[in-house]
Formats: sequence, C-alpha cells, structure tokens
Amino acid sequence: MVFVVKCRKDLLSEVISAYIKEVLLGISQRYYLWFHAVGTDEDHLHILVEAAPRYSPSQVMMICKSITAKEVFKKFPELREELWGGHFWTEGGHIDTVGDGYGEAQMKEYIRKQGGDPDQLKLSLF
Repeated sequence: MVFVVKCRKDLLSEVISAYIKEVLLGISQRYYLWFHAVGTDEDHLHILVEAAPRYSPSQVMMICKSITAKEVFKKFPELREELWGGHFWTEGGHIDTVGDGYGEAQMKEYIRKQGGDPDQLKLSLF
C-alpha cells in the first residue's frame, strides 16, 4: 500500500516515521495484521502488510490510514497547522497485491528502490 501526505508535504521525518511504525505495531496486535516492511520518503509511505481474509484490501488501508493519522495528530499537534482541513493523508492511495511471480522479497526490493535513489527511502523491517 502507498499513502501520500496531504498536498505532498515533506512531513515524514525520521521521528514521525518511527512513531508511525510504533502505531502500526499496535494496529497489528489489535486487527491481526502482519506488517513485513515500511518504507518512507518525506511525502509518502509504502507498507507491505499481510491481512486475514476477513478484511478486504480497502478495509486494511482504511484502518491503517485513519489510525495512523489520528495518532500522529495526537503526538504532533503542530502538524495540524501545516495541513489544513484536518487530514494527514490524501484521499485514496495505492494497493497492490503479492501473488504469482511477485512475492514478498520482490515487493520489499520494490519498496527499497522507490524514489530513484535506493538510499532515499528508509526501509524498516518488522
């Protein structure tokens, strides 16, 4: 999944990215989601996640986007001034699935190479 910060603002610093990872760990325990990798750039987030079949991919995205946004705004209230309208993420996002011929290792490599410069993203493995 790919989430983009509202207005493509460069707000995903290392501190905020680390906090989002903590929030995702909490989400994993509550909703039985398994996060395999998170890659951040300053204006978007890539997540490799596995979910139980009871959740559709769009439900997984909704859960992750809504909870991370609420928690980030609680921890960093000054971001509300940067992002008018009360939204941290843009509407929508991108969902891709891992399947035949495109496994977890390839997806992790894809996340690592985003942004042109392989060292640009910070890949966090769970």
